Amino acid sequence: MNQKNLLEVDWSKIPAPSDDGAAAHLVGMAVPPISLVATDDSSVTLSALSGRTVVFAYPRTGEPGKISLVDDWDMIPGARGCTPQTCAFRDLFAELKAAGAGHVFGLSTQSNAYQTEMASRLHLPFPVLSDEKLVLTRALDLPTMEVADLTLIKRLALIVDDGRISHVFYPVFPPDRNAGDVLAWLKENPV
Repeated sequence: MNQKNLLEVDWSKIPAPSDDGAAAHLVGMAVPPISLVATDDSSVTLSALSGRTVVFAYPRTGEPGKISLVDDWDMIPGARGCTPQTCAFRDLFAELKAAGAGHVFGLSTQSNAYQTEMASRLHLPFPVLSDEKLVLTRALDLPTMEVADLTLIKRLALIVDDGRISHVFYPVFPPDRNAGDVLAWLKENPV
């Protein structure tokens, strides 16, 4: 399947993910001291950040005009929508910061080189973290799925306060509303 426009999605034709309980253990967990490379060429250790941090994770962003990872990508519950989710966080970035998010990060298991191209193409005002080696994913036991012999993070968003996970959005559907849901939560739960 050729991905012509990654932003125009009829969510009524995409299967929604169900809550499989795979993120239930995350609230209250301390984020382990693991450094991940970011698209701004920094190394980020989420556990060391003070204040409130928003981390939204997704399976993998596509590239316009390129073929999908697998032919039935859109029919895998929770797979489609990484670019709309990321762009929604981009578009609400200033409001998320104003509502108390000291830091905002995207997170996937894609390589930093790929993420850097994507961050530039989408004009992201925040860094995207690469967990290509699954170090943070395994340490937190994040929900994952196996597609085309790759381990991908299932879509979720974490609110991390002073290195401890205080809230989890999971499952996330439709993906383009995730940033708005996070913003509403931040406004209802000020630091």
